[in-house]
Amino acid sequence: MSNRDYHNPVPNTVTSIPLADAHPVSADASIGELVRDATTQVSHLVRAEVELAKAEITRDVKKGLTGSVFFILALVVLLYSTFFMFFFLAELLDTWVWRWAAFLIVFILMLVVTAVFALLGYLKVRRIRGPRQTIESVKETSSALSPSNFRSSTTPATVSTTTPSPPTDTSGW
Repeated sequence: MSNRDYHNPVPNTVTSIPLADAHPVSADASIGELVRDATTQVSHLVRAEVELAKAEITRDVKKGLTGSVFFILALVVLLYSTFFMFFFLAELLDTWVWRWAAFLIVFILMLVVTAVFALLGYLKVRRIRGPRQTIESVKETSSALSPSNFRSSTTPATVSTTTPSPPTDTSGW
């Protein structure tokens, strides 16, 4: 691990791919030697490309993680600031109704908003049906490969042409 850190398995720099062969083959080399040298060079090229891809992906993942941390911090600050918004709303309502009624109105409003979001979440989760087409495809494949379905090579196998009907959803989403 010459250019690698033991804590980070991805190299900081990518080894270069030489444009000229470091060990040139003599003019009277056999076909076997030429093939061996070509496969060695292709192997080095593929390894260098993999190293480059790992380095680029690692760099991009680190940038993405850093950006997502900032988004999470922004959401946390927003979450804590909503507490003060609800207090402001209750204090604003306090100018027209009793103080306890203002806080009760804000609390009921928060419960209604929570119930609406819970209902929307339930309607979305309810639509999850699982991998129906995959299950059907696996059943067809297993039935086609069962010993009872082997036919002579002159008889073509029939293929099911039924199209799955779209799922009916009454939620309107």
